[in-house]
Amino acid sequence: MSIREYFISERNQRAEAIPAWREYLVLCKPRVVSLIVFTAVIGMFLSTEGMAPLAALVFGTLGIGLAASAGAAINHIADQRIDAVMARTRGRPLPTGRLDTTRAVVFAGVLCAISMLMLISMVNTLTAALTFASMIGYSVIYTVFLKWRTPQNIVIGGAAGAMPPVLGWTAVTDSIDPHALLLFLIIFAWTPPHFWALAIHRKDDYARADIPMLPVTHGVAFTRTYVLLYTVVLFVVSLLPFVTRMSGVLYLAAALILGAGFLYQALVLYRGRDRGAPYRTFKYSIHYLSGLFAALLVDHYIPVLVG
Repeated sequence: MSIREYFISERNQRAEAIPAWREYLVLCKPRVVSLIVFTAVIGMFLSTEGMAPLAALVFGTLGIGLAASAGAAINHIADQRIDAVMARTRGRPLPTGRLDTTRAVVFAGVLCAISMLMLISMVNTLTAALTFASMIGYSVIYTVFLKWRTPQNIVIGGAAGAMPPVLGWTAVTDSIDPHALLLFLIIFAWTPPHFWALAIHRKDDYARADIPMLPVTHGVAFTRTYVLLYTVVLFVVSLLPFVTRMSGVLYLAAALILGAGFLYQALVLYRGRDRGAPYRTFKYSIHYLSGLFAALLVDHYIPVLVG
C-alpha cells in the first residue's frame, strides 16, 4: 500500500467512525441556529414586563429552533455542489457522501413538519406562519435564487435572518409590535458587514464556486468600504431602542461600547493593511450581536431586579 493510499484509508476509517447522529447535527448548523434561538428568546422576554409564559418559552423556542434547523438542512442540500469546491465546506456530510440527499431531504421535512405542528398547536398560528416564511426566505429565496443572481444577495436575503426576535415576540403576544421591528432592524443592518467580512476572507472560495459575492464582483476595496458604511448604519440603528425608550442607560452604554468596537474593526478592515482583519471583523460581529441582545435583556429586567 502506498503512503497516499494509506492516508486515504485512514481518512475513510475516521469518517466511518463518526456517529450518524453527528452528521445530521452538522446539517442543522448548530452554531448558526444557536444565535437564531438566542435572539428569538430575547424577543420573548422583551415582549413582556414579567416572565415569559412557560408554554411560549419552551414550545416557541423548540419550534423556532427546529424550523431554523430544517432551513439549514435545506441549505446544505441546495448548496452541496458548491460546498464540494469550497475549502470551508467541502468536509460537510453531503459533499463527502457520508449522508445522501434523500436522507437529508427526509430529515429536513420531518424537522419542518414537527416545528410547524408544535408552533400551531402549542404557540400560535401567526408565529408558525412567520417562522415558515422565514425558513422559505432563507433556504429557498436566498439560497436558490438570490445567492446566484446579485451581489446584494446578503442585503435582500438578510430579512429572513433578521426575523428571530420578531418570532419570539409574536410567540408571547400573538401580535407584531413596533419594538419587535426595531430588533429586526438591528439584525438586518448587522447582516451585511457580518457576512461581507467573511466574504472577503473567503473571496477565492466564492470565486471558485462562481458565486457573485460582492468581493468577487466589485473587488475587495469596494467591499471594505461597504462594510464600513453598513457598520456606521448599524451603529445608528443600535441606538434606536434607547431613543424610543424601549431600553435605558445600561443598554445605551453597551451599544456605544460594542458599536465603537465594531467601528474600530471595520476601520482596520477598510485600511486594508492587515490581512487578518476580515476574519477578526467577522468573529467580532458575532460577539457584538450576542452582547447587544444580552444588554437588551439585562436592561429590560433591571427595574425588576432593583425593585
